[in-house]
Amino acid sequence: MDAVLASSGADAISTPLKLAATLFMMVLTAAAAQISVPLPFTPVPFTFQPMVVLLGGVVLGPELGLLSQVLYLAAGLAGLPVFAASPILPQGPARLLGPTGGYLLSYPLAAWVAGVLARRGLDRRYLTSVAAMAAGLAVVFTCGVLWLALFAPGADTRSLGAALSIGFYPFVVADVIKLCLAAAIMPAAWKFLHPGAQN
Repeated sequence: MDAVLASSGADAISTPLKLAATLFMMVLTAAAAQISVPLPFTPVPFTFQPMVVLLGGVVLGPELGLLSQVLYLAAGLAGLPVFAASPILPQGPARLLGPTGGYLLSYPLAAWVAGVLARRGLDRRYLTSVAAMAAGLAVVFTCGVLWLALFAPGADTRSLGAALSIGFYPFVVADVIKLCLAAAIMPAAWKFLHPGAQN
């Protein structure tokens, strides 16, 4: 029983369905990138990707959540149009060296962190689902802001405060709201996937 309680929903399905779910989450991440809103004061666009990445980690579990994002990045590196539109950089490997590179590279780790916490049972209740996804969101913002401050174009003249002003403050409230909405489905999903388990 403990093993059942500790498992994520993805652990209970067959391998073909796991692969299909992983590919679906990769495609969903790419689709979320296409709904992007450029902001005049930052090179980082507003997208729905963080919500999809974190939801994927929680639903699929750490390994498949991570894999879905590795596949997403691989598709982008291959030149497929899976990244958000950019007036600065074309699709392809160069995008990972641009201002959004830190966010993109954080996705596998963020999905893994959210998945690990979900596997420990944090996806069973709303507030703990929020906590699991918030931990993953912290990974996204940490990597994204540090990349802007240290490695992205213009980093040699940019302070950490400046990086926060263009890569964190404009997005954190909206991303937390999206996270809270996404987390709302997790307790019901857990009960559906584990109908005989106790909370």
